[in-house]
Amino acid sequence: MPQQSIDEVVSTSGGVEWAISIRDASGREVARTNADRTLNTASIGKLLLLVEVARKREAGELNGADLLGRDPELLVADSGLWQHLDVEKLSIDDLCVLIASVSDNVATNVVLKRVGLQAVRTLAESLSLVHTALLDYVRDRRGPDDPPTLSTGSASELSEMMSRLSRQALLSPAVSEQVNAWLATGVDLSMVASALGLDPLAHTRSVRTMTIHNKTGADAGVRADTGTIGRNARRLSYAVIANWEPSGPDVADGVLSRMRAIGSILRTSIERE
Repeated sequence: MPQQSIDEVVSTSGGVEWAISIRDASGREVARTNADRTLNTASIGKLLLLVEVARKREAGELNGADLLGRDPELLVADSGLWQHLDVEKLSIDDLCVLIASVSDNVATNVVLKRVGLQAVRTLAESLSLVHTALLDYVRDRRGPDDPPTLSTGSASELSEMMSRLSRQALLSPAVSEQVNAWLATGVDLSMVASALGLDPLAHTRSVRTMTIHNKTGADAGVRADTGTIGRNARRLSYAVIANWEPSGPDVADGVLSRMRAIGSILRTSIERE
C-alpha cells in the first residue's frame, strides 16, 4: 500500500483534519494517517445501530419482521426516503435497508428508539471501541443539552470493523453476513468509492468484478467514508474521515476530490494484487 501516495494526497489540504486507515484482507493495517484521532463522523455512527439490530436478531431478542410506525416525535429532515412515502409502518428489516442504502434519518430514529441508545453504547463497549460511538438521535437542531454531534469515530477502529465484517468475524458470521447485505445496498458512492466507477443504484453484483460495502457520513464540516472494496478474493478495508471548520472557507469540493484520489489508489492497489 503506497503510504507515500496517500500522504501526498492529503498534505496540501490546508485547514482539513484527516484520519485514514487502510487494512488488507487479513485485517493488517497497511497505511495510516492520524488513524487513532477521534473525529466527527456524522451518519457513519448508524453502522453501530445496524450491527446491534443484527446481533439482537440472531440472539432472538428482536424480530426483523416486526412493524414499526413513523413516530411524529422522531421526524427529522435531510437524508432518507421514508419521509416522502405514504406508508406509515415498515418492518425493522426494511427500515435497516433504508438506513444502509440512503442513510434514512427517520428510519434511524425509529429503530434506535426500539433498540435503545444504551444498547448501542453497550455494543460499542463490547467491541472495545474507544473513539467510535453513536451519541444521539438524529436532530434537525442541536441544543445546548444535546450531544454536539451525531457520532464520532477513529479511522483505525472503523477500518477494523469493516475488515471484521468482510471476514465474517464481527460478533458472528450471521451478524456479519446480515450487516454486509444491508451495506451492499448503499447508494452513496460520492466519496472514496467514487473512484470505482460503479453504478450507485445497482452495484451488488458489479460487471466490473469490483464490489463495495460502505457507509458514509456527511454534515457541515464533515465527510467520512468507511467500507470494504473487493475484487474476486482480494479485499481492502478503509476509513477516510475529513473534518474542517464549517464556518470557514467551503472546502468540500477539495475534500471530495482528495477522497476520490484515495479511492483511485485503493483501486489500483487491488487490481495489481
